[in-house]
Amino acid sequence: MTVDDMEEVLSIERDSFPAPWSEGMFLQELYSTMSCNLVAKIEEKEGKKIAGYMNFWIAAGEAHLHNIAVRKDLRRTGVASKLVTEMIRLSCAKGAVWATLEVRRSNEGARNLYEKLGFVVRGIRPLYYSDPREDALIMWACLEECLKKIPHE
Repeated sequence: MTVDDMEEVLSIERDSFPAPWSEGMFLQELYSTMSCNLVAKIEEKEGKKIAGYMNFWIAAGEAHLHNIAVRKDLRRTGVASKLVTEMIRLSCAKGAVWATLEVRRSNEGARNLYEKLGFVVRGIRPLYYSDPREDALIMWACLEECLKKIPHE
């Protein structure tokens, strides 16, 4: 992800979340040394367009997924799976052993994706999300085990 991606990223962010990150929040992540920011692009008539993005941190041997979203018209097409897979690979390459994330209890699609890639629910953060208020499920994964679940290309 670069500053040039901001317009498309912010559009997807606003379309995806009731309380979207601001441009300033994304820019802060772009310049953080702990932060990793990925975009998935697809070829369209107008050229390459962003299909989805993610933000995660790597620190103290752990990767922590903070934000992931996919364009509405491209959901359930494998974009999120590719982004999470890339996070797993990059995190392992940078020495991380574990990965964690929070997901809305009601977000079954995301939960299924994470479980398929090796994440398991290890706790709950009560009323973690706002708009609407909802618990977060805390999911963890051993990255070495996740790598075994990823098809080699």
